[in-house]
Amino acid sequence: MNNFIYENKTKVYFGQGCVKEFLSGLLKNYDTVMMTYGQGAIKKNGIYDEILGLLMKAGKRIVEFSGIRPNPTYEKVLEGVKLAKDNKVQIILGIGGGSVMDCAKAVSLAARYEGDAWKNFWERRGTLDFDPIPVGVIPTSAGTGSECNGAAVITNEKLKIKTGYDYPKCNPEFALLDPVYTFSIPKEQMVFGAFDSLSHIMETYFCKPDEQNVSDEIAEALMRSLIKNIRQAVKDPKDYTARSNLLWESSFSENRLIKLGKKCDRMCHLIENQIGAFTGCNYGMGVAVLYPAYCRYIYKEELPKFARFARNVWKISPDGKSQEELAKAGIEALDDFVREIGLPTSLRQLGVENERQLKEIAASCRFFSGNNGKMAEGEIFNIFRNCF
Repeated sequence: MNNFIYENKTKVYFGQGCVKEFLSGLLKNYDTVMMTYGQGAIKKNGIYDEILGLLMKAGKRIVEFSGIRPNPTYEKVLEGVKLAKDNKVQIILGIGGGSVMDCAKAVSLAARYEGDAWKNFWERRGTLDFDPIPVGVIPTSAGTGSECNGAAVITNEKLKIKTGYDYPKCNPEFALLDPVYTFSIPKEQMVFGAFDSLSHIMETYFCKPDEQNVSDEIAEALMRSLIKNIRQAVKDPKDYTARSNLLWESSFSENRLIKLGKKCDRMCHLIENQIGAFTGCNYGMGVAVLYPAYCRYIYKEELPKFARFARNVWKISPDGKSQEELAKAGIEALDDFVREIGLPTSLRQLGVENERQLKEIAASCRFFSGNNGKMAEGEIFNIFRNCF
Protein backbone atom coordinates (compact mmCIF):
# COMPACT_ATOMS: atom_id res chain seq x y z
CA MET A 1 0.00 0.00 0.00
CA ASN A 2 1.16 3.53 -0.74
CA ASN A 3 1.15 6.10 2.05
CA PHE A 4 -2.11 7.92 2.70
CA ILE A 5 -4.04 10.12 5.12
CA TYR A 6 -7.69 9.24 5.58
CA GLU A 7 -10.28 11.85 6.56
CA ASN A 8 -14.07 11.75 6.53
CA LYS A 9 -15.98 13.91 8.99
CA THR A 10 -19.50 13.04 7.78
CA LYS A 11 -21.59 11.26 10.40
CA VAL A 12 -23.96 8.81 8.72
CA TYR A 13 -27.35 7.82 10.09
CA PHE A 14 -28.61 4.86 8.08
CA GLY A 15 -31.94 3.07 7.98
CA GLN A 16 -35.68 3.35 7.66
CA GLY A 17 -37.07 6.18 9.76
CA CYS A 18 -33.71 7.84 10.47
CA VAL A 19 -34.86 11.26 9.21
CA LYS A 20 -37.79 11.42 11.62
CA GLU A 21 -35.66 10.10 14.46
CA PHE A 22 -32.55 12.26 14.15
CA LEU A 23 -33.07 15.39 12.01
CA SER A 24 -34.42 17.72 14.70
CA GLY A 25 -31.63 16.85 17.11
CA LEU A 26 -28.95 17.39 14.47
CA LEU A 27 -30.26 20.92 13.85
CA LYS A 28 -30.57 21.97 17.49
CA ASN A 29 -27.69 24.46 17.26
CA TYR A 30 -29.00 26.17 14.11
CA ASP A 31 -31.87 28.65 13.85
CA THR A 32 -31.92 29.39 10.10
CA VAL A 33 -31.97 26.43 7.73
CA MET A 34 -31.75 26.66 3.93
CA MET A 35 -33.92 23.83 2.62
CA THR A 36 -32.32 22.98 -0.71
CA TYR A 37 -33.94 20.72 -3.30
CA GLY A 38 -34.51 20.08 -7.00
CA GLN A 39 -37.35 20.69 -9.40
CA GLY A 40 -40.23 19.66 -7.19
CA ALA A 41 -40.18 15.85 -7.10
CA ILE A 42 -40.02 15.84 -3.29
CA LYS A 43 -43.26 17.83 -3.22
CA LYS A 44 -45.02 15.08 -5.16
CA ASN A 45 -43.77 12.11 -3.15
CA GLY A 46 -44.37 13.47 0.34
CA ILE A 47 -40.73 13.92 1.38
CA TYR A 48 -41.01 17.71 1.27
CA ASP A 49 -44.03 17.79 3.59
CA GLU A 50 -42.41 15.37 6.02
CA ILE A 51 -39.16 17.32 6.32
CA LEU A 52 -40.86 20.73 6.32
CA GLY A 53 -43.09 19.52 9.16
CA LEU A 54 -40.06 18.40 11.18
CA LEU A 55 -38.34 21.76 10.65
CA MET A 56 -41.44 23.75 11.58
CA LYS A 57 -42.04 21.63 14.68
CA ALA A 58 -38.46 22.33 15.73
CA GLY A 59 -39.10 26.07 15.35
CA LYS A 60 -36.60 26.67 12.56
CA ARG A 61 -36.58 29.69 10.28
CA ILE A 62 -36.73 28.11 6.83
CA VAL A 63 -35.24 29.55 3.66
CA GLU A 64 -36.10 27.58 0.51
CA PHE A 65 -33.67 27.20 -2.38
CA SER A 66 -35.22 25.09 -5.13
CA GLY A 67 -35.09 24.44 -8.87
CA ILE A 68 -31.71 22.70 -8.91
CA ARG A 69 -31.59 20.61 -12.06
CA PRO A 70 -29.30 17.76 -13.10
CA ASN A 71 -25.77 19.01 -13.84
CA PRO A 72 -26.16 22.07 -11.57
CA THR A 73 -24.76 25.26 -13.02
CA TYR A 74 -22.44 27.82 -11.50
CA GLU A 75 -25.11 30.42 -12.18
CA LYS A 76 -27.47 28.44 -9.92
CA VAL A 77 -24.75 28.23 -7.28
CA LEU A 78 -24.44 32.01 -7.27
CA GLU A 79 -28.22 32.29 -6.88
CA GLY A 80 -27.93 30.14 -3.76
CA VAL A 81 -24.98 32.15 -2.50
CA LYS A 82 -27.00 35.36 -2.61
CA LEU A 83 -29.93 33.71 -0.83
CA ALA A 84 -27.65 32.30 1.86
CA LYS A 85 -25.92 35.63 2.47
CA ASP A 86 -29.09 37.73 2.42
CA ASN A 87 -30.76 35.44 4.97
CA LYS A 88 -27.70 34.74 7.14
CA VAL A 89 -28.20 31.01 6.65
CA GLN A 90 -26.54 28.91 9.37
CA ILE A 91 -26.82 25.46 7.77
CA ILE A 92 -27.75 24.18 4.31
CA LEU A 93 -29.92 21.07 4.15
CA GLY A 94 -29.62 19.33 0.76
CA ILE A 95 -32.56 17.03 0.00
CA GLY A 96 -32.30 15.10 -3.26
CA GLY A 97 -29.82 13.35 -5.51
CA GLY A 98 -26.19 14.09 -6.30
CA SER A 99 -26.95 17.33 -8.13
CA VAL A 100 -28.74 18.82 -5.14
CA MET A 101 -26.05 17.68 -2.70
CA ASP A 102 -23.28 19.01 -4.95
CA CYS A 103 -25.02 22.35 -5.34
CA ALA A 104 -25.54 22.61 -1.58
CA LYS A 105 -21.83 22.03 -0.96
CA ALA A 106 -20.86 24.50 -3.69
CA VAL A 107 -23.07 27.20 -2.16
CA SER A 108 -21.63 26.49 1.27
CA LEU A 109 -18.11 27.15 -0.06
CA ALA A 110 -18.82 30.11 -2.32
CA ALA A 111 -21.00 31.92 0.25
CA ARG A 112 -18.02 32.15 2.62
CA TYR A 113 -15.55 33.30 -0.05
CA GLU A 114 -15.26 36.87 -1.29
CA GLY A 115 -13.17 36.21 -4.40
CA ASP A 116 -13.89 34.41 -7.68
CA ALA A 117 -14.92 30.98 -6.38
CA TRP A 118 -15.08 29.38 -9.84
CA LYS A 119 -11.57 30.46 -10.76
CA ASN A 120 -10.04 29.53 -7.43
CA PHE A 121 -11.90 26.34 -6.48
CA TRP A 122 -13.32 24.79 -9.66
CA GLU A 123 -11.09 25.90 -12.51
CA ARG A 124 -8.18 24.68 -10.40
CA ARG A 125 -7.78 23.03 -7.01
CA GLY A 126 -7.79 25.68 -4.30
CA THR A 127 -6.87 25.84 -0.63
CA LEU A 128 -9.69 26.31 1.85
CA ASP A 129 -8.36 28.40 4.72
CA PHE A 130 -11.89 29.17 5.93
CA ASP A 131 -14.92 27.21 7.06
CA PRO A 132 -17.80 26.79 4.58
CA ILE A 133 -21.39 27.01 5.80
CA PRO A 134 -22.23 23.66 7.44
CA VAL A 135 -24.17 21.23 5.25
CA GLY A 136 -26.44 18.31 6.06
CA VAL A 137 -27.83 16.00 3.38
CA ILE A 138 -30.78 13.67 2.90
CA PRO A 139 -30.29 11.61 -0.30
CA THR A 140 -33.36 10.60 -2.29
CA SER A 141 -31.38 8.53 -4.78
CA ALA A 142 -28.32 6.28 -4.71
CA GLY A 143 -25.49 6.85 -7.12
CA THR A 144 -23.06 9.72 -6.79
CA GLY A 145 -21.81 9.09 -3.26
CA SER A 146 -21.90 12.86 -2.78
CA GLU A 147 -23.27 12.42 0.73
CA CYS A 148 -19.89 11.32 2.11
CA ASN A 149 -17.36 13.58 0.42
CA GLY A 150 -16.57 17.23 -0.16
CA ALA A 151 -16.86 17.25 -3.95
CA ALA A 152 -19.26 19.49 -5.83
CA VAL A 153 -19.35 18.89 -9.59
CA ILE A 154 -20.64 22.07 -11.23
CA THR A 155 -21.15 23.09 -14.87
CA ASN A 156 -20.04 26.48 -16.13
CA GLU A 157 -22.38 26.89 -19.08
CA LYS A 158 -20.54 29.91 -20.49
CA LEU A 159 -17.23 28.04 -20.61
CA LYS A 160 -18.82 24.63 -21.30
CA ILE A 161 -16.80 23.04 -18.51
CA LYS A 162 -18.12 20.57 -15.94
CA THR A 163 -15.71 19.95 -13.08
CA GLY A 164 -15.20 19.71 -9.34
CA TYR A 165 -12.66 18.87 -6.64
CA ASP A 166 -13.04 17.05 -3.35
CA TYR A 167 -12.52 19.47 -0.45
CA PRO A 168 -12.75 17.67 2.92
CA LYS A 169 -13.95 20.87 4.61
CA CYS A 170 -17.05 20.71 2.39
CA ASN A 171 -18.03 17.25 3.62
CA PRO A 172 -21.56 17.26 5.02
CA GLU A 173 -21.71 17.37 8.80
CA PHE A 174 -24.28 14.60 8.65
CA ALA A 175 -26.01 12.37 6.11
CA LEU A 176 -29.40 10.81 6.80
CA LEU A 177 -29.73 7.74 4.58
CA ASP A 178 -33.25 6.31 4.56
CA PRO A 179 -33.47 3.70 1.78
CA VAL A 180 -37.25 4.18 1.58
CA TYR A 181 -36.67 7.74 0.35
CA THR A 182 -34.99 6.30 -2.74
CA PHE A 183 -38.16 4.38 -3.64
CA SER A 184 -39.65 7.66 -4.89
CA ILE A 185 -37.43 7.94 -7.98
CA PRO A 186 -38.34 6.28 -11.31
CA LYS A 187 -36.83 2.88 -12.05
CA GLU A 188 -34.83 4.37 -14.92
CA GLN A 189 -33.22 6.94 -12.63
CA MET A 190 -32.43 4.24 -10.08
CA VAL A 191 -30.48 2.34 -12.75
CA PHE A 192 -28.61 5.48 -13.87
CA GLY A 193 -27.53 6.14 -10.30
CA ALA A 194 -26.50 2.57 -9.58
CA PHE A 195 -24.28 2.44 -12.67
CA ASP A 196 -22.85 5.80 -11.58
CA SER A 197 -21.68 4.07 -8.38
CA LEU A 198 -20.17 1.19 -10.35
CA SER A 199 -18.28 3.60 -12.61
CA HIS A 200 -16.79 5.44 -9.63
CA ILE A 201 -15.45 2.20 -8.26
CA MET A 202 -14.07 1.13 -11.65
CA GLU A 203 -12.24 4.41 -12.18
CA THR A 204 -10.38 3.89 -8.90
CA TYR A 205 -9.83 0.18 -9.44
CA PHE A 206 -8.21 0.61 -12.86
CA CYS A 207 -5.46 2.84 -11.53
CA LYS A 208 -2.06 2.29 -10.04
CA PRO A 209 -0.69 0.65 -8.02
CA ASP A 210 -1.73 -2.69 -9.51
CA GLU A 211 0.02 -4.90 -6.96
CA GLN A 212 -2.08 -6.57 -4.28
CA ASN A 213 -3.68 -3.98 -1.98
CA VAL A 214 -6.64 -3.70 0.37
CA SER A 215 -8.35 -0.98 -1.67
CA ASP A 216 -8.62 -3.23 -4.74
CA GLU A 217 -9.92 -6.13 -2.65
CA ILE A 218 -12.69 -3.92 -1.25
CA ALA A 219 -13.44 -2.51 -4.70
CA GLU A 220 -13.91 -5.99 -6.19
CA ALA A 221 -16.31 -6.97 -3.41
CA LEU A 222 -18.27 -3.74 -3.91
CA MET A 223 -18.50 -4.23 -7.68
CA ARG A 224 -19.76 -7.80 -7.31
CA SER A 225 -22.33 -6.66 -4.77
CA LEU A 226 -23.45 -3.72 -6.89
CA ILE A 227 -23.98 -5.91 -9.94
CA LYS A 228 -26.04 -8.37 -7.88
CA ASN A 229 -28.15 -5.66 -6.24
CA ILE A 230 -28.72 -3.75 -9.49
CA ARG A 231 -30.09 -6.91 -11.06
CA GLN A 232 -32.35 -7.54 -8.08
CA ALA A 233 -33.57 -3.93 -7.94
CA VAL A 234 -34.34 -3.96 -11.67
CA LYS A 235 -36.35 -7.14 -11.12
CA ASP A 236 -38.15 -5.70 -8.05
CA PRO A 237 -37.65 -1.93 -7.49
CA LYS A 238 -39.33 -2.18 -4.05
CA ASP A 239 -36.91 -4.79 -2.73
CA TYR A 240 -35.74 -3.05 0.46
CA THR A 241 -32.65 -5.21 0.86
CA ALA A 242 -31.41 -4.47 -2.67
CA ARG A 243 -32.23 -0.75 -2.46
CA SER A 244 -30.63 -0.34 0.95
CA ASN A 245 -27.50 -2.10 -0.28
CA LEU A 246 -27.35 0.19 -3.33
CA LEU A 247 -27.60 3.25 -1.11
CA TRP A 248 -24.74 2.17 1.15
CA GLU A 249 -22.64 1.00 -1.81
CA SER A 250 -23.12 4.44 -3.35
CA SER A 251 -21.63 6.03 -0.23
CA PHE A 252 -18.72 3.60 -0.27
CA SER A 253 -17.96 4.40 -3.89
CA GLU A 254 -17.00 7.98 -3.06
CA ASN A 255 -16.26 8.16 0.68
CA ARG A 256 -12.51 8.02 -0.14
CA LEU A 257 -12.04 4.58 1.47
CA ILE A 258 -11.30 2.62 -1.73
CA LYS A 259 -9.03 5.43 -2.95
CA LEU A 260 -6.53 4.95 -0.14
CA GLY A 261 -3.08 4.27 -1.54
CA LYS A 262 -4.32 4.65 -5.12
CA LYS A 263 -3.37 7.19 -7.77
CA CYS A 264 -7.04 7.62 -8.74
CA ASP A 265 -7.24 7.94 -12.51
CA ARG A 266 -10.38 9.96 -13.29
CA MET A 267 -9.88 10.22 -17.05
CA CYS A 268 -13.12 8.53 -18.12
CA HIS A 269 -15.05 10.46 -15.47
CA LEU A 270 -13.68 13.79 -16.65
CA ILE A 271 -14.26 13.02 -20.31
CA GLU A 272 -17.87 12.17 -19.50
CA ASN A 273 -18.18 15.44 -17.61
CA GLN A 274 -17.53 17.25 -20.87
CA ILE A 275 -20.17 15.18 -22.64
CA GLY A 276 -22.54 16.26 -19.89
CA ALA A 277 -21.45 19.89 -20.21
CA PHE A 278 -22.40 19.87 -23.91
CA THR A 279 -25.52 17.67 -23.81
CA GLY A 280 -26.85 17.93 -20.25
CA CYS A 281 -27.06 14.13 -20.03
CA ASN A 282 -27.20 12.30 -16.73
CA TYR A 283 -23.74 11.13 -15.59
CA GLY A 284 -24.81 7.50 -15.23
CA MET A 285 -26.07 7.52 -18.82
CA GLY A 286 -22.86 9.08 -20.09
CA VAL A 287 -20.46 6.63 -18.46
CA ALA A 288 -22.64 3.68 -19.50
CA VAL A 289 -22.00 4.67 -23.12
CA LEU A 290 -18.39 5.67 -22.63
CA TYR A 291 -16.91 3.05 -20.29
CA PRO A 292 -16.87 -0.04 -22.57
CA ALA A 293 -15.35 2.00 -25.41
CA TYR A 294 -12.83 3.60 -23.05
CA CYS A 295 -11.84 0.21 -21.62
CA ARG A 296 -11.32 -1.25 -25.08
CA TYR A 297 -8.96 1.65 -25.81
CA ILE A 298 -6.78 1.34 -22.68
CA TYR A 299 -6.96 -2.31 -21.61
CA LYS A 300 -3.62 -3.34 -23.14
CA GLU A 301 -1.86 -0.80 -20.92
CA GLU A 302 -3.38 -2.46 -17.84
CA LEU A 303 -3.74 -6.03 -19.10
CA PRO A 304 -3.18 -7.87 -15.77
CA LYS A 305 -5.73 -5.66 -14.00
CA PHE A 306 -8.37 -6.09 -16.71
CA ALA A 307 -7.82 -9.86 -16.62
CA ARG A 308 -8.27 -9.74 -12.85
CA PHE A 309 -11.45 -7.68 -13.33
CA ALA A 310 -12.86 -10.41 -15.56
CA ARG A 311 -11.88 -13.19 -13.19
CA ASN A 312 -12.75 -11.65 -9.80
CA VAL A 313 -15.69 -9.38 -10.64
CA TRP A 314 -17.48 -11.15 -13.49
CA LYS A 315 -16.33 -14.63 -12.43
CA ILE A 316 -15.14 -15.53 -15.94
CA SER A 317 -13.04 -18.70 -15.99
CA PRO A 318 -9.46 -18.16 -17.21
CA ASP A 319 -9.29 -21.75 -18.49
CA GLY A 320 -8.18 -21.90 -22.11
CA LYS A 321 -7.84 -18.11 -22.40
CA SER A 322 -4.80 -15.94 -22.81
CA GLN A 323 -4.54 -12.94 -20.52
CA GLU A 324 -5.69 -10.68 -23.34
CA GLU A 325 -8.66 -12.90 -24.17
CA LEU A 326 -9.67 -12.91 -20.51
CA ALA A 327 -9.36 -9.11 -20.29
CA LYS A 328 -11.50 -8.64 -23.40
CA ALA A 329 -14.10 -11.07 -22.02
CA GLY A 330 -14.41 -8.88 -18.91
CA ILE A 331 -15.01 -5.78 -21.02
CA GLU A 332 -17.64 -7.62 -23.05
CA ALA A 333 -19.32 -8.68 -19.79
CA LEU A 334 -19.47 -5.02 -18.77
CA ASP A 335 -20.92 -4.06 -22.15
CA ASP A 336 -23.50 -6.86 -21.93
CA PHE A 337 -24.48 -5.68 -18.43
CA VAL A 338 -25.08 -2.13 -19.70
CA ARG A 339 -27.49 -3.54 -22.29
CA GLU A 340 -29.08 -5.96 -19.82
CA ILE A 341 -30.14 -3.19 -17.43
CA GLY A 342 -31.41 -0.95 -20.23
CA LEU A 343 -28.83 1.82 -20.28
CA PRO A 344 -27.96 3.75 -23.46
CA THR A 345 -25.12 2.43 -25.60
CA SER A 346 -24.39 5.29 -28.02
CA LEU A 347 -23.61 8.99 -27.87
CA ARG A 348 -26.45 9.61 -30.32
CA GLN A 349 -28.85 8.45 -27.61
CA LEU A 350 -27.41 11.15 -25.35
CA GLY A 351 -28.09 13.92 -27.87
CA VAL A 352 -24.75 14.17 -29.68
CA GLU A 353 -25.76 14.99 -33.24
CA ASN A 354 -22.72 14.69 -35.49
CA GLU A 355 -18.95 14.30 -35.74
CA ARG A 356 -18.46 18.06 -35.63
CA GLN A 357 -19.89 18.07 -32.12
CA LEU A 358 -17.76 15.05 -31.22
CA LYS A 359 -14.65 17.00 -32.23
CA GLU A 360 -15.80 20.02 -30.22
CA ILE A 361 -16.30 17.94 -27.08
CA ALA A 362 -12.98 16.14 -27.58
CA ALA A 363 -11.21 19.49 -27.93
CA SER A 364 -12.71 20.66 -24.62
CA CYS A 365 -11.03 17.70 -22.86
CA ARG A 366 -7.54 18.95 -23.60
CA PHE A 367 -6.57 19.60 -19.99
CA PHE A 368 -7.21 16.09 -18.68
CA SER A 369 -4.50 13.62 -17.71
CA GLY A 370 -4.93 10.08 -16.42
CA ASN A 371 -3.10 7.02 -15.19
CA ASN A 372 -1.43 6.39 -18.54
CA GLY A 373 -0.58 10.00 -19.24
CA LYS A 374 -2.40 12.77 -21.03
CA MET A 375 -4.77 11.71 -23.80
CA ALA A 376 -4.52 13.66 -27.01
CA GLU A 377 -7.62 15.23 -28.52
CA GLY A 378 -7.46 12.76 -31.41
CA GLU A 379 -7.44 9.78 -29.03
CA ILE A 380 -10.52 11.04 -27.21
CA PHE A 381 -12.22 11.69 -30.54
CA ASN A 382 -11.51 8.10 -31.61
CA ILE A 383 -13.09 6.78 -28.40
CA PHE A 384 -16.12 8.96 -29.11
CA ARG A 385 -16.40 7.65 -32.67
CA ASN A 386 -16.36 4.08 -31.37
CA CYS A 387 -19.49 4.69 -29.31
CA PHE A 388 -21.20 7.30 -31.52
